[in-house]
Amino acid sequence: MDLHRFLKALAGRWPTVVVCLVLAVGAALAVTALSTAVYEARTQLFVATRAGEGTAELNQGQSFSQARVQSYAEIVTSRQVTVPVVAELGLRTTPEELASRINARAPLNTVLIDITVRDTVPGRAARVANAVAERFIAVVERLETPKRLPLSPGLSPAGEGTSPVSLRVTQEAVTPAGPVSPRPLLNLAAGVLGGLLLGAGVVALRETLDSTVKTVEALGEFTRLPGLGSIPYDRNAPRQPVITVGGHSRRAEAFRKLRTNLQFSQVDDPPRIIVVTSSVPGEGKTNTAVNLALSLAEAGVSVCLVDADLRRPCVAQAFGLVRDAGLTTVLIGRARVADVMQQAADGLSVLASGAVPPNPTELLASARMERVLKELAELHEVVIVDTAPLLPVADTLGLASLAQGTLLVVRAARTRRDQVRTAMESLERVGVRVLGTVFSMAPAAQGGRYGYRSYGELPAPRTSVRPGGAAVPSGTPEAGAE
Repeated sequence: MDLHRFLKALAGRWPTVVVCLVLAVGAALAVTALSTAVYEARTQLFVATRAGEGTAELNQGQSFSQARVQSYAEIVTSRQVTVPVVAELGLRTTPEELASRINARAPLNTVLIDITVRDTVPGRAARVANAVAERFIAVVERLETPKRLPLSPGLSPAGEGTSPVSLRVTQEAVTPAGPVSPRPLLNLAAGVLGGLLLGAGVVALRETLDSTVKTVEALGEFTRLPGLGSIPYDRNAPRQPVITVGGHSRRAEAFRKLRTNLQFSQVDDPPRIIVVTSSVPGEGKTNTAVNLALSLAEAGVSVCLVDADLRRPCVAQAFGLVRDAGLTTVLIGRARVADVMQQAADGLSVLASGAVPPNPTELLASARMERVLKELAELHEVVIVDTAPLLPVADTLGLASLAQGTLLVVRAARTRRDQVRTAMESLERVGVRVLGTVFSMAPAAQGGRYGYRSYGELPAPRTSVRPGGAAVPSGTPEAGAE
């Protein structure tokens, strides 16, 4: 995922980032509120050597102190120090627990030892720090004091042993004014940073796991097919599913562009019978078939729109036409094509689905269906056939092989790549000529934000009747998802 795509995904999924930010900040505030305040008291010791006054002896003493001071710091938390301190102050804790709250540090190239003690009570932290310092001094001087030599015959008794080092407190611990933990501002900053990182991580993970096709460019790269059109999402589509003839809406212009691209993409061998299908339901294939047929009719092309989706027919409902008599009526021999053909806007001929049959797959792949398509092609310049989705049922595969070209509709940010791949492989197995893809319900390039939602069933618009019985939609709205 490149940076541009990632930033675009962050902008598109900003609610996810906001939720992660709120959760992280809330967790930081909760930790701050529930944490027990901890105070820290600090004392400092100076380590010196008992040496002569000569310069050489002073230098040797300084080197001796620096060499020993690192070892002294390790003794601060020993039981020789903590056990007496617990007993002296009457602390309700163990020497080991007290040692875990003590920290001793000896800065390099110095003869200083910093002792810090943490406690939940500020005054007790200072008392413990001073007691630890006093006890530590006694322990170190005792350890450094050489043992007295035993008496030898003929010799006088040796003198008392003296420690070569001397420790002094240079800074006594005082009661701390405020706690060192928790730190509200630091916790809040960590919560904000953690929330942003969590949000970015969740968005990146969702984008990585999301296998849907999001742009028309990505669709073209994946399918290696020409993208003949990108139809923008229109929030008014549920009320007006069919484009307005002669209108100049963004959606109407997109279908005119699809019409033009389709005409110019097959100049040498223009298809007369075009099947419009999709991988799964809800991708906008009926929408595309209806509005493409209207756009062709608007350009003066003689067009027949056939509703061959015999499981969920919607074309007749889109134009407010009669559905009960149509394709299936012709296929079973109860009527001729001319008897059940209906007229919609701009002279568009519509062959509705007819009654829903129990065996749509066999009917659509029959020789009778092939003869009906040839008859329609002789009467019209272009025949647009709306069919069922490819993956749920096998109706379209047999019908598509009778046509001269197929348009595959893919819904933006909804159709998965594996679904598109399976649909293409199904068409290739039966030798279907795929003319290109149509990217439906795509985000608008400009203007407000557009979401993705199902259009649902195509509502029947109010119609007026021209002289001669031609039904004309009063609002000629846009088609729905199916």
